[in-house]
Amino acid sequence: MTPAYVRIIQFIMAIGISLAAGQIGSFFTMPAISTWYAGLTMPEFSPPSWVFGPVWTVLYILMGIALYLVWSKGWKHKNVRVATAVFGVQLVLNVLWSFVFFGMQAPFFAFIVILLLWLAILMTIVAFDRVSIPAAVLLIPYLFWVSFAAYLNYGIYLLNP
Repeated sequence: MTPAYVRIIQFIMAIGISLAAGQIGSFFTMPAISTWYAGLTMPEFSPPSWVFGPVWTVLYILMGIALYLVWSKGWKHKNVRVATAVFGVQLVLNVLWSFVFFGMQAPFFAFIVILLLWLAILMTIVAFDRVSIPAAVLLIPYLFWVSFAAYLNYGIYLLNP
């Protein structure tokens, strides 16, 4: 049995890892919001810019909790190692999207990245489901939000040649 203090540290680290990805992504996002992004023609159903921060924060926390639920099952299980690796891939793609969309200001290439991210999230849900059904369920809002973000990304690409 894992001691309580180790579980608490794992919990904080798992959430911290996810929030750190968001923080890295915001490094590319924040400078572009009031400049480049503000000048874009937006697709229908685009929410105001202020919505994205709170939504992403909640999603990163849910991702961290999901990661903890998987991680807490123990590294001795192959499914835990695989699920954690797939999670890592989708987290890298998440940051990469922010870099490509906001940092490079390249909506077409960002759309390709977000499609890969969507597939990686789906693969993460499947991998997490093999370890912890609640962990997989916690990622469903993330998949829905990235689906919506893909719609917005594609719309921005079309409307801003």
